[in-house]
Amino acid sequence: MYQIKDISLAPSGVDKIEWVRAYMPVLNAIRVEFERTQPFAGKKISMSIHLEAKTAYLAKVLRAGGAEVHVTGCNPLSTQDDVAAALAAEGFSVFAHHGASAEEYREDLIRTLSCRPDLIIDDGGDFISLLHGECRELGEHLIGGCEETTTGVHRLRARERAGLLNYPMMDVNDADCKHLFDNRYGTGQSTLDGIMGSTNLIIAGKTVVVAGYGWCGRGFAMRAKGMGASVIVTEIDPIKAMEAAMDGFRVMPMREAAPLGDLFVTLTGCADVICAEHMERMKDGVLLANSGHFDVEINKSDLERLSVESWERKPNIRGYRMRDGRVLNLLAEGRLVNLAAGNGHPAEIMDLSFALQAKGLEYLAAHGASLPPRVYAVPAEIDRAVAEQKLAAMHVEIDRLTTEQQAYLARVE
Repeated sequence: MYQIKDISLAPSGVDKIEWVRAYMPVLNAIRVEFERTQPFAGKKISMSIHLEAKTAYLAKVLRAGGAEVHVTGCNPLSTQDDVAAALAAEGFSVFAHHGASAEEYREDLIRTLSCRPDLIIDDGGDFISLLHGECRELGEHLIGGCEETTTGVHRLRARERAGLLNYPMMDVNDADCKHLFDNRYGTGQSTLDGIMGSTNLIIAGKTVVVAGYGWCGRGFAMRAKGMGASVIVTEIDPIKAMEAAMDGFRVMPMREAAPLGDLFVTLTGCADVICAEHMERMKDGVLLANSGHFDVEINKSDLERLSVESWERKPNIRGYRMRDGRVLNLLAEGRLVNLAAGNGHPAEIMDLSFALQAKGLEYLAAHGASLPPRVYAVPAEIDRAVAEQKLAAMHVEIDRLTTEQQAYLARVE
């Protein structure tokens, strides 16, 4: 069963999935293991995650482990219709299409949960929100699930603190093999890919303002600097601000950065990072992009209110003319620019993140029924095993402790 844009698009989607599969060696090894062990036999898995080629291959790996897999997107602009069609043509239940309205997106989430899953993969926390609200009955068989991203983990921990989390959830985002690579190298590269592909403008020589110096912000700032930009970082955390300063970046409040920047990129997970007071001080022709999960970091209502007209300048770029004639350019409707205007993270990076997802679900399938409802870290042995598999695929060897070294480190003085 599926509800997608056009099933005839499937051949293009198949090609995309096959391309990324060739560059995901850890997930390939897990697929072989799952085909043998069948950890999800008789279980239903619902996925709400950016629906593109790497995600589709993860769905195929989970099915290889015996699961009945139901798939939707987690952002209306990141769904690739040909990839959705490819999964549907292979018998997956898929409910998603590019450009879905807010109501259509919500209906797709509910349809994907209607199988009453045993396990879920969430990206941003929309599944969990529904399962604790209007769709409580759809969680009657839920053992637990994995959360992919920073924003979703924030929502989970807020629910946990309030005593309102009903299921054990695994925080994949904060595993070392996720945030150190996906958030930093993946976001750093794919955000620039989305911006450059949309604008066809140079990064070198521009002043780039990076809002947020978490792992995503670090990765983007590093890449922008490497391409010749002068980088300004804005932060609310004094430790991260000091780190940015010692990494060689200028650090200042957004109000001071507003008249200096040529390109602004938000990577905070918070709302109203760029709003009217900043827009009123910006240069003519600035580019505004977001690489946080939800389209709330750049206040679009303020942008509409301050402008006298808006129009599509080219795909994924909307111009807003201010009363004084300045034009501010919003990329990808303020949604995730690396996915809404690009192809997302490189396959080699998502190989790590999705390996954690697959092994995390395997762990929950085996142990989740006995776990109290709270947020859990990915077990260290899973994190290390994924890193070791990735190093082996990269033909990289590392040292091992000798027996004497182990004894030295374990000594009590």
